[in-house]
Amino acid sequence: MTRPQVGAARPADDSGREPRPVLDRATQAIVAPGVVAVLRAPTAKYFTVVTEVLVDVGITSIEVTLTTPHALRTIEKLNTRFSGHVRVGAGTVLTEADASRAVDAGAAFIVSPFVSADIVQAGLRAGVPSYPGALTPTEFMAALQAGASMVKLFPASSVGPEYLPALRGPFPNLRIMPTGGVNIENVSHWLRAGASAVGLGGPLTGDALSGGDLGGLRDRARTVIGQVAEARAEA
Repeated sequence: MTRPQVGAARPADDSGREPRPVLDRATQAIVAPGVVAVLRAPTAKYFTVVTEVLVDVGITSIEVTLTTPHALRTIEKLNTRFSGHVRVGAGTVLTEADASRAVDAGAAFIVSPFVSADIVQAGLRAGVPSYPGALTPTEFMAALQAGASMVKLFPASSVGPEYLPALRGPFPNLRIMPTGGVNIENVSHWLRAGASAVGLGGPLTGDALSGGDLGGLRDRARTVIGQVAEARAEA
């Protein structure tokens, strides 16, 4: 599999400002539609059909969490099924070894719930961007210094959209992906506040990952895509 070109963040200049993260192809492909669908379930049985619905509506970045049984096999399966039309990443990556295995399975990006320079660097060595989770300014700076091209704000529910303008004051180059607390109703609020993209799990997938209503999934996905378009039009 051909990997996107990924580079480490540029160093801070003499003014002490934060590093300017490189916008690699995988990150660009996520930022453009503005949504990452997070798939987490006790079984991956319905992941393919759920992804088909999401892709048909326009959500083409899929995060398969490693807490799902056979997650790596599922990443390989989705890559084969969609053949380059979808960015399939690995989520809940907790160790450098997890990152390496995810890369070997074909993950296009790596998402962690915390900042680990080892995980970020494992991805960069393989040409795969890593999006570590951060909450405080110290954690965001550590993520940027490690080479993250985008940082997951997690859990986003603990701060709310109003946190982003304050955070981007000292970090104007920061790309932020709020996750954990984003729902169908507030996607546009996060994007208007300065988020580059949002991560959506249960509020988007609903019961579809357990064999539930795919029509409802399609409606929710369309609502999300509409909110992204509305927020971007106002920017």
